[in-house]
Amino acid sequence: MLKEKVESLLGKALEEHPSLFLIDFTIGGDNTIKVVLDGDKGVTLQDCMDVSRAIEHNLDREVEDFSLEVASAGATSPLKMPRQYTKNIGRKLKVRTDSGELEGTLVQATENNITLEWKAREPKPVGKGKVTVQKKRDIPFSEIQEAKVILKF
Repeated sequence: MLKEKVESLLGKALEEHPSLFLIDFTIGGDNTIKVVLDGDKGVTLQDCMDVSRAIEHNLDREVEDFSLEVASAGATSPLKMPRQYTKNIGRKLKVRTDSGELEGTLVQATENNITLEWKAREPKPVGKGKVTVQKKRDIPFSEIQEAKVILKF
């Protein structure tokens, strides 16, 4: 009952804020409601407050006691949805796949896969020494175990 009502209110709130999208939504056994959002242009504190109010102001604490937490996906949180990749085009990612780890710049994100580019040092085809080459790889979402943005400070 509570879950369906919150899902409905959350859906309406997200319709009013089309640049926002849901990453995670849970209700604990003690009626602790947790909502994690992301946005095509990021998530502001005001966005979190708007979504929180849309839910909280339409639930009756007299009927069901609850606590509510609305937060944005953290900068160090793994990317979970294809829409998150699109907003991170141009940023460096660390991607763990079934066959190992890759680090590279995200250059493209489609509904099925991402494309990473990076530079690598490889032996020269002829002679001694190494040469820097540009590498590129398409990675289907189905192969990605975890992907995180690499933050530079």
